[in-house]
Amino acid sequence: MERFLEVLDSASGPLWHGFLLTVGISGAAVVLGTILGLVIGLMLTYGGRIASLPFRGFVDIVRGTPVLVLILASYYMPAGLGISPGPIEAGVLALTIFCASHIGETLRGALNAIPAGQTDAARAIGLTFPQMLAYVLVPQALRQIAPNFVNTAVEIVKASSLLSAIGVGELLLTTQEVIGRTFMTMEFYALVGALYLVINLTISAGGGWVERRFQNQ
Repeated sequence: MERFLEVLDSASGPLWHGFLLTVGISGAAVVLGTILGLVIGLMLTYGGRIASLPFRGFVDIVRGTPVLVLILASYYMPAGLGISPGPIEAGVLALTIFCASHIGETLRGALNAIPAGQTDAARAIGLTFPQMLAYVLVPQALRQIAPNFVNTAVEIVKASSLLSAIGVGELLLTTQEVIGRTFMTMEFYALVGALYLVINLTISAGGGWVERRFQNQ
């Protein structure tokens, strides 16, 4: 135990950097993926058969593709277009795509579950379609998707550990480098597991708070 604490003290800087990088990449992917997911969800629901077709294809392809394949594709495929994203940029792109597909499909289901009477009532009081979305439909849908949103955010954090495959120095890769120097496998894998648990419990607590806020409105 004493040796572990000594090694941990010397490795705390890299581990802290890896922890912050994991949180930063995951947070960026969730924010960007949510914005893109809202657009996808609205297009799937209200875009019409032709306009929604590319979005339907995007969601089906992404949801049927392993996250690791998305990460590798985001890193290597742009080279064919003469673009060379860095590992972090490619990782954020892959996780954003993953997040957007799930948020979009979840939002589509939530919007379709809203009773038609809500739309009729909004039209009856003279709301335009954008106003109907902003004041009636989207707020109700967001209340319904809050639990799934939390689950998606947790999945993004866990999927960020796969970014080590393209050399992103996130929490898992940093921990593996420390283990490679110290051979303290069990201790540091237990530590990294606890750190991921802290991140995801924080997300779950925040999601629970948001759900209670929605219920009280």
